[in-house]
Amino acid sequence: MAARPQKPLKTRAEVRAFALGLPGTVEEFPWEEDAVVKVNKKIFVFLGAEGDTETPAIGVKLKDEEAHGHALAVPGAKPMGYGLGRSGWVTIPLDDGDTPTELLCDWIEESYRTIAPKRLVAQLDAG
Repeated sequence: MAARPQKPLKTRAEVRAFALGLPGTVEEFPWEEDAVVKVNKKIFVFLGAEGDTETPAIGVKLKDEEAHGHALAVPGAKPMGYGLGRSGWVTIPLDDGDTPTELLCDWIEESYRTIAPKRLVAQLDAG
């Protein structure tokens, strides 16, 4: 049972690596240990704190209604606070271990495509 917290940490590391592998991205820490990944100085994924085993989650912006609804169907998922939920931002917990990393990466890519400049999206598509 002690191995359970390792799964969310591994998942967080995998989605972080995926996000940082997208064209023009940078990681920043605007709220001390809480990490975000940005493109063109705009956040497209909230990663939270690296060692968070209490409430590990990511936040992404999903404009596509189907993806947004699918993400909200994940147990414990909810619209992000501070009014961000009205703009399509969703908090998706990582602690259930049932959401495939590939699906989380799909949502991160969708969030990236929503935020990134067209030239970087074209670069992603060309790669």
